Amino acid sequence: MLTKEILQALKGYTETMQKDVTFVVQTGEHSKREELVGFLSDIAGISDKLSVEERDTNGILRSSVSFLLEADGEDTGIRFSGIPGGHEFNSLILAMLHASGTELKLDDSVASIVKAVSEPLNFEVFISLSCHNCPEVVQALNQFALINPNITSEMIDGGLYQNVIEERDIQGVPSVYLNGELFANGKVDAAVLINKLIEQNPSLKDANKGESMPLQDVTVIGGGPAGVASAIYSARKGLKVSVIAETFGGQVKDTMGIENLISVSKTTGPELVGNLMEHVRDYDITLKEHVRVDNIEKGNIKTITLSSGEQIRTRSLIVATGARWRELGVPGERENVGNGVAYCPHCDGPFFKGKDVAVIGGGNSGIEAALDLAGIVKSVTVFEFMPELKADQVLIDQANKRDNITIIKNAATRQILAENGKVNAIEYQDRSTNEVHTKELVGVFVQIGLVPNSQFMKDTVELTQYGEVVIDGKCHTSEPGIFAAGDVTTVPYKQIVISMGEGAKASLAAFEYLLSHEVADTEETSEKTSEKETEAA
Repeated sequence: MLTKEILQALKGYTETMQKDVTFVVQTGEHSKREELVGFLSDIAGISDKLSVEERDTNGILRSSVSFLLEADGEDTGIRFSGIPGGHEFNSLILAMLHASGTELKLDDSVASIVKAVSEPLNFEVFISLSCHNCPEVVQALNQFALINPNITSEMIDGGLYQNVIEERDIQGVPSVYLNGELFANGKVDAAVLINKLIEQNPSLKDANKGESMPLQDVTVIGGGPAGVASAIYSARKGLKVSVIAETFGGQVKDTMGIENLISVSKTTGPELVGNLMEHVRDYDITLKEHVRVDNIEKGNIKTITLSSGEQIRTRSLIVATGARWRELGVPGERENVGNGVAYCPHCDGPFFKGKDVAVIGGGNSGIEAALDLAGIVKSVTVFEFMPELKADQVLIDQANKRDNITIIKNAATRQILAENGKVNAIEYQDRSTNEVHTKELVGVFVQIGLVPNSQFMKDTVELTQYGEVVIDGKCHTSEPGIFAAGDVTTVPYKQIVISMGEGAKASLAAFEYLLSHEVADTEETSEKTSEKETEAA
């Protein structure tokens, strides 16, 4: 399962381990147990600080294909139920290294909030090994467990625990349970987890007593291509730069195939996000991750209040918050997220193997989703609102070649129907005849474009009726000292390469503003001094 090359690469990481880490596997019988023990034994074989022990954990672990991590004989609170291969392999390796003493990657303010939790929090994260969003949640909760002994985190491979999946009616991942109750599902990341914890216990904000950051020259809100470009260009000017990102990478993380980033013939979203992070770390940039902006006070010095309770004072601000999936806004959509309604075919497609599903949207994302799903599900029906598809012809041609893809155009989705908590049909109207039809299916993947993440800016700068931040050719907004770049703005053509260019442009405009602003302040001071001298005379 693990090649010699992988094990050799891992050996280098273990050289800095400070504590002994033991993989404790629950005793018992299971068809996958021998494979799990072999998998863990291969990893343990690369370092004398790693070992595997088979033990009866007295009910701590879920089954005999579950294991926990101990560090120097102490339970870390980290559990895995299943064999963490695929995208979750990194989750296991990071848990192992962090448990052994490797520095955690959580922001200090987030860590302070987690440390303040005083009641027991037992998290269960249901995942699919093909889900590229799930590891972020697993890794965040594993770090929570290492920070606070009141917290445990268990990764559960839904493919191995179908009885639990059916019992809880889970149809989407990641699906997070807290103390046995649904805590979050659908589009979940570390920022969502932190925000939900604060919502449940607002006093956790008071735990953040760290030192205030010094006055920043440029603060960037957003960690996608536009935000990263802004931050790097600003840092290269020798400015004090900070980046606030709920989720580093933004929508790029959900893009599997990228073939139009000039000079990079082919990459994936997760790979590109990793490269963006690596580039950011080349510079003296303060990254505040997993927090959102709650408020912005305008003025020569802008004050940004974060969801963690922190405040950042900055001379200029660049908004690069991107966009999020657009919702249909029909009955049955929000109510059934995670129970048949999904937005990520890569993550949730495997849950619909051999079943009938729909894709709403005939643009590039919709047809790409249909093509992805066609290899997994029984059938895909694409519903397009307009009389013609908006996708590139090459994608349309590919879809037309698939026997299990049906395309219905000029169709208005009216509602998503469900029975016993699960999607069972979609109701749509033929816009040419006004006839209403019902299509039986069990899954609906919504792919109708994006909505700008600008809601926190509505009282700060001018927005269009669609929520886009209005900018000029130099990324200026309606407020002096506040700039914007990328998909959150009025710039046409929402593309990664365009967002990067806009981010660089916004940074240069901010630098230009800071230079002239210093001159203006000096001139204002000189004028006031002259007025006082005249009055004195």
